[in-house]
Amino acid sequence: MVTSDQRRRQLAREKYERQQRRREDARRRTRRLTLAITSAVAVVAVIAGATYLATSGDDDKDKTDAAAASQSPSAEASPSPTEEAKPEPAMKIDKKATYTMSLKTSQGDIAFTMDASKTPHTTNSFKSLADKKFFDGTKCHRLTTENIYVLQCGDPKGDGTGGPGYTIPDENLTALGKAGAEGSVTYPAGTVAMANTGQAHTGGSQFFLVYKDSKLPPTYTPFGTMDAKSLKAVQAVGKAGVDGGGPDGAPKKAVNISKLTVDKE
Repeated sequence: MVTSDQRRRQLAREKYERQQRRREDARRRTRRLTLAITSAVAVVAVIAGATYLATSGDDDKDKTDAAAASQSPSAEASPSPTEEAKPEPAMKIDKKATYTMSLKTSQGDIAFTMDASKTPHTTNSFKSLADKKFFDGTKCHRLTTENIYVLQCGDPKGDGTGGPGYTIPDENLTALGKAGAEGSVTYPAGTVAMANTGQAHTGGSQFFLVYKDSKLPPTYTPFGTMDAKSLKAVQAVGKAGVDGGGPDGAPKKAVNISKLTVDKE
């Protein structure tokens, strides 16, 4: 007879296997698209667009995917085979209220508002994690300075692979308008949105701060708007560039989060 614990572990393994298959599909699509872009550049010299990022631990694959990786905020935040998938936090926020997320960082305070009526799952998740001090002592691990202009934070591991052990549904994806012929919309400077794995409903704890208008597919939940002072602080990080040069990597101005809180206005 299968016990309830065994059944839960079995379900967690099955979920993990499905996620691994989806990731591999995303990697194959990225490699095909990167190859197509490389060939087209030789003919027309200019290619625009955004692609999914498929992360990989293989050095050769990293080189192949470098062009695509610099054009999408990505996160891998699923449980490992030995971890049991966690449920999304129970809904405890006021869905009609506005909340403020405040980050105390080594580059100044950053704050933005969240409308719970438009993004209840996202707001509730951040409120739950903040109350547990999940983000305290973490860093913003990724800065991009070409094609898209974002600072990415929220990874407890600091390498783009961490998360809370659960995922939340996408929300508010039509807020920035209908995608153009190229399949993207403009995420205006000041926007705060969820990173994901390239698949639907795979947001976890990682989010990105847009410091300059950026074209992206409308697949990243926009859930917050920075105030002017906060945007200026992030723009200063963007202006300083990436550590070691290049368009994508750890910010030269390290952004360490000492405390993150979410409070109802």
